[in-house]
Amino acid sequence: MEFFEPNAFTYLMVSVIMFALGTVGVMIRRNAIVVFMCIELMLNAVNLALVTFSNMYDDDAGMLFVFFVMCVAAAEAVVGLAIIISLFRNKLDVDINQMNIFKW
Repeated sequence: MEFFEPNAFTYLMVSVIMFALGTVGVMIRRNAIVVFMCIELMLNAVNLALVTFSNMYDDDAGMLFVFFVMCVAAAEAVVGLAIIISLFRNKLDVDINQMNIFKW
């Protein structure tokens, strides 16, 4: 039995599935932490697609974009988790339907 070597189409299909799962998770779930994790899943799906296209076309620009996306995701994680922690301290709940603390 020969070892299966995935091609670019396989990686792109995994990326599409990951992005779709993240999108469904953002739309369906109401827990802020789960929504936050689904957004991170979507960012990782985009990174996988960028790396796949970068390898397909032998261009390093995709790798550079992945670096910038990872930097933005790290900054987003810090700010997002700080907001979630402050909301939990005030409301003792992380349900996004109950988050009206920022309204005037």
